Amino acid sequence: MNHTSPSVSADGVASAEARLSAALVACGRGERSGIGDILDVEGRQLLGVARRMLQRRELAEEALQDAMVQVWRKAAQFRVGEGSARGWIYAVLRNRCLNILRDDRRLSIVPPEDLTAMQDARQDAASEDVWQGLPTSDRLRGCLETLEPETRRCVLLAHVAGYSHGEIAAQRRVPLGTAKSWIRRGLLSLRECLS
Repeated sequence: MNHTSPSVSADGVASAEARLSAALVACGRGERSGIGDILDVEGRQLLGVARRMLQRRELAEEALQDAMVQVWRKAAQFRVGEGSARGWIYAVLRNRCLNILRDDRRLSIVPPEDLTAMQDARQDAASEDVWQGLPTSDRLRGCLETLEPETRRCVLLAHVAGYSHGEIAAQRRVPLGTAKSWIRRGLLSLRECLS
């Protein structure tokens, strides 16, 4: 009995590369569909690489999301014909994963009691009474009061206590996208209120 293993044809690889190149060009022109095309072609594989590097699904998802933001911002730097679009995209993801690993290693050399003290300080910095300690005449306090409590809490965790979006999502027990959305909306509301 003759068994042939399925493999990607040379035409399939060339087609995927062409789609990725076109997607990067679209991103460079500011077309949001470009990121969707990249994820359609390579999303599962990109997430798999991030998971292998980071060993944690939530970190891998955060790395992929951050990498796609970088791809979006830097896509205009990609030159068709000067290299592989696939290689360029994977390099962005790999660099993001390595940065996360570096940050994680820095934390692993800190003694556990110091980590606890740091965590307590961060919690205190983001507690509700920090912003309530502002003078009642302060515009920032007034604008913070207009935010929904959960949105205000996430903004404070991110911008006062220095938590990453992934840490905030884990702490608040919400999906990463929800935490990022709350923070983004909160910052937009604050900017509007303060201007």
